[in-house]
Amino acid sequence: MIRKGKLSDLDTIVEYNYNLAKETENLGLDKNILKKGVEKALLDDKNGAYFVYEKDGMVVGQMMLTKEWSDWRNANYWWIQSVYVNKNYRGQGIYKKLFKHVKSVADSDNNVYSLRLYVEKNNEKAKNTYKSLGMDETYYLVYEIKK
Repeated sequence: MIRKGKLSDLDTIVEYNYNLAKETENLGLDKNILKKGVEKALLDDKNGAYFVYEKDGMVVGQMMLTKEWSDWRNANYWWIQSVYVNKNYRGQGIYKKLFKHVKSVADSDNNVYSLRLYVEKNNEKAKNTYKSLGMDETYYLVYEIKK
């Protein structure tokens, strides 16, 4: 079952986000900061909206959406972030089901121009998954400066 994330999912989402950073970037996040960020999104979806996949009475997958308004399009780009599936449930199409759910929500909203995500350059498995769902690689690179 797919549903919107709620405050009772906080600890699971924090753990999944922590695992995601560790598994994909070997990055250890500060769990206190992470918990505050997840809680902020769960309390007010203008910061981000979590969708979760529930199976066997527990959350086994998640996806967060954030919105970026574009003056060029007079519409939003929806960014897919914080994608994670519990290791014991991988290979069961959970990400695909989450993606299709979010895409159907986006398709019914005239204020959404596209769905986007970023992926670690060498994560070929993820890139192949995204391509299989009809997503195309863009010509943009991401730059940042940390303050």
